[in-house]
Amino acid sequence: MKTILWATLTGNGNYAQSSPNHPPKKEALDDFAAHAHVAGNFIVGRRTFEGMQASGGGGAFASMDIVVVSASVKEIPGVTVAASPLEALRYLQNKGHQTALISGGADLHNAFLGQGLVDELIFNVAPVLEGKGLNLLIDTEKYQYKEVELLNFKSLGSGVVQLHYAIGH
Repeated sequence: MKTILWATLTGNGNYAQSSPNHPPKKEALDDFAAHAHVAGNFIVGRRTFEGMQASGGGGAFASMDIVVVSASVKEIPGVTVAASPLEALRYLQNKGHQTALISGGADLHNAFLGQGLVDELIFNVAPVLEGKGLNLLIDTEKYQYKEVELLNFKSLGSGVVQLHYAIGH
């Protein structure tokens, strides 16, 4: 199964931290929805999922497999809960999915990367700078330094640029 990690980053490399005063760019949200519909699924961390529910963003994804990774919560109505990244991937593979979309947040991304479970990266770079924020942390023994191959890049509009990479294993 191919795994794609999807994230929106700021121009200075942090995770874009959205808020009511600084909502995510529509182009980035539309891009996520398009990738999720192609994959038929997405994997998300519990806090990110709760944020999606609070903003009312879950309805567009009602027809797909949503897997929430959480070590503390065992059940969430309407979605599948997995205790680990590997368990989430096994569930989607058993359901017949060919691709898994890993959507967020930073802790989840770092868990997948740290375990070597990511094949491709899609970064949407938003035209903002933030003085605070979370980063991808891959400085484990396995990934001190890792080259990636640029597969594609494109403008999504409103200054959002998408970079699509493959990770060699």
